[in-house]
Amino acid sequence: MVVLPLAEALPPALAGGKAAGLAELIRLGERVPPGFCVTTDAYAGGELPRVEILAAYEEMGGGPVAVRSSATAEDMPAASFAGQHDTFLGVTGGEAVVAAIGKCWESLHSERAVAYRKARDIDPATVRMAVVVQRMVDAAVAGVLFTANPVTGRRTEMVVDAAAGPGTIVVDGAFPVDHYRLDGSSPPERGCLSRDRLAELRAVGERLQRRLGVPQDVEWAIDRDGVLWLLQSRPITTLFPLPPPVDGPQPRIYVEFGHVQGMLRPVTPMGMSSLKQTVQAMAASVGLRVQITDIGGRLYGDLSDLARHPIARKRLVKLMAVDFGPRAQAVMEHVLADPRFAPRGGRSRPEAAHESDPGRPEAAHESDPGRPETADENEPGRPKVARANDPGRRKSRKATPVRTAARAVSGVVRALARPEAARARVTEAVERIRLASAPRDDLRTAADRLRYVREDGPAGRADDLTWPIVAGMLAAALPAQLLGDVARPGEIHTVLGGMPHNVTIEMDLALWDLADRAGEHRDLLLGTPPAELAARYLRGDLPDLGLAAFLEAYGHRGVAEADLGVPRWAEDPAPVLAAIANYLRLTDPEQAPGRRFDRAAATAEATLVELTARARRRRPVRGRIAGFLLRRARSLAGLREAGKFAGLYRLQAQRRELMLLGADLAEAGVLAEAGDIMFLTLDEVAAAVREGADRRDTVAARRAEYRRESRRRTVPVGLLSDGTDVEAVLSAAGPADAGVRGVLRGIGASGGRVTGPARVVRDPATAVVEPGDILVVATTDPGWTPLFLTAAGLVTETGAVMAHGPTVAREYGIPAVISVPGATERIATGQPITVDGAAGTVTVAS
Repeated sequence: MVVLPLAEALPPALAGGKAAGLAELIRLGERVPPGFCVTTDAYAGGELPRVEILAAYEEMGGGPVAVRSSATAEDMPAASFAGQHDTFLGVTGGEAVVAAIGKCWESLHSERAVAYRKARDIDPATVRMAVVVQRMVDAAVAGVLFTANPVTGRRTEMVVDAAAGPGTIVVDGAFPVDHYRLDGSSPPERGCLSRDRLAELRAVGERLQRRLGVPQDVEWAIDRDGVLWLLQSRPITTLFPLPPPVDGPQPRIYVEFGHVQGMLRPVTPMGMSSLKQTVQAMAASVGLRVQITDIGGRLYGDLSDLARHPIARKRLVKLMAVDFGPRAQAVMEHVLADPRFAPRGGRSRPEAAHESDPGRPEAAHESDPGRPETADENEPGRPKVARANDPGRRKSRKATPVRTAARAVSGVVRALARPEAARARVTEAVERIRLASAPRDDLRTAADRLRYVREDGPAGRADDLTWPIVAGMLAAALPAQLLGDVARPGEIHTVLGGMPHNVTIEMDLALWDLADRAGEHRDLLLGTPPAELAARYLRGDLPDLGLAAFLEAYGHRGVAEADLGVPRWAEDPAPVLAAIANYLRLTDPEQAPGRRFDRAAATAEATLVELTARARRRRPVRGRIAGFLLRRARSLAGLREAGKFAGLYRLQAQRRELMLLGADLAEAGVLAEAGDIMFLTLDEVAAAVREGADRRDTVAARRAEYRRESRRRTVPVGLLSDGTDVEAVLSAAGPADAGVRGVLRGIGASGGRVTGPARVVRDPATAVVEPGDILVVATTDPGWTPLFLTAAGLVTETGAVMAHGPTVAREYGIPAVISVPGATERIATGQPITVDGAAGTVTVAS
């Protein structure tokens, strides 16, 4: 079967994505130009079936035809391959058709197609080429119909681009086209399409989306007789997934919570099953009792009821600004101005959900291990919320808010009064949690391990850990409000630089010391890929670098470390070894991290003295209070990482037991390998242990989806239930840096100004950062911070001023600008840029 008519049922493996899609349209009764397909069997044979092609062309009646590629990976839900393979229009004559088909075959191996497949992890050995030959439509008007808005993601709005003549004018983008948005209202009478034609296209789009099940990208043409033809219909591959349908007033507004912790990549199903409650507790600790929803593998909070509540909505913008960053703040301001989110009357309070609401603080941690009375390990330093089954609170489950507040005040005052003693209590609490997190020796069976993973972690009061952290954060946050314009722009950030007692900074400096001692192995470490070095270390045949001692102290950390499903450094030290190699490239002693940190600390102390003196002169009472608090901030604010650092011990232990359980399930044939367990939820693992049912197909599908979502460059900060990316709507109204060529605007998060080459980094495990490079990243978490030791500056697309990345940047004294939309796409590696941490700008050299 080397040549088949399009009117036959054509499976994608035989006909490729485009031909299979056209055959499906014909089956559905849509008007498609007649044609035939040269199948993948012909391509596999390596010889063009010239006789069969000529016969099929003659049977069509000859004349001009379109010859278009139809690879097996093309026009699929995960990849469109738009423009990656060749198309030839207006081909006339049998021999010309045969030649065009041969060129389509060759385009499978073009440089652009190879790069596209590589970027999407598509094995070239699995891809074959079919070719579609169709009657050309003598188009009076042609264009493209998207059944969902591909820019904003809005599913209730279709988009049409059209122009007179063949559709290549629209697809090539070389000439102006008419652009229409169809949202159900009457479109304007203008351009090359009448209202009746637009209504016809909308009806076609509704019909195709309903029949094919997903939003479609449709190429169409209207011939000289006014007949509408469909030339192609394929899934729109760029849309962010829709939120799951829920009851209640519509639309809903969802805010992405993961970016606060530097987690823009998708969370594994296992990580999601454990993180939902954690993030709900984090939100509850700042007064947001919300339902956490998995959308595209990311953690979104449904803030719809709060946005419509007449009282709660008043504090949402401020909460977004403080805890989620300026991008979330802009989203919420837009949402609250939307009439669809107008406040509703009545006495109901969305915060006071019924007793089983998992967003309520009292219910937040009933199955969350390891954190009695403490907030999640993902947001250290926040007041932690009580759990119903906390042994330390069985006698006071209904403790009054007054008693809770009294304990908080007492704990904070005690820490502020004696910061050295408070730090000692934090150190002791972390060590207790480490020791208590170790799995018991009696875990033998799968049921034992599962019970251990699900049970509560170390019990006991956590005031020793919580309140010193809270005291430090308050001491760092309040002076700006007390001093107002007495403090110059960025001055308080400078005072908070070079902050001692931060376990993440201590980790980075320990890694620097390790690299300094490993100098004799410089050629090995610089000349060998980190993944290979990691494999050698795990096999035991890497020279002794001191890595074992470092991993003993910090091996429970890693990139996206809050996700239970991702490896820790102890399992895969490749990112650590990559960081060591970067450190070895640093040859200027003055740029050594220890010296940079000491300079930042000295500058902070000098600035503190100057600011305090000025404040006392201009505002004597406030100045004294602010000076005291800033001193205490330098003693306590560095502790903010301690809570998360401690909680990760329990997470590492849980992961270890799950991997052992995964090995058992793989041996039983339930999974293909041990790591597959991270693509199941805890409930599914329990069922697999109980029933022994094969889960390999489920895991394979989820791994594929995880890989697809991992390639996504941008994630909506705010998402409506109809799929609308709120930031995309705001950008369409006018970007913040409009009219200022070469200047990208964000939020200054660490003072100073630096110019250097940009280094766009997407994976710290493979990053090569030269001294003086300015890091440009989507987001950061503590697993990224070793890269900061050689970087001259930092630019991120997301974040809040008090998030991990900016905090560490300040403590190293490197300028940082955060929340720069699209920075990793608008800036190229090697491009000179200037980062101004005070002004919040990134100037890109033209």
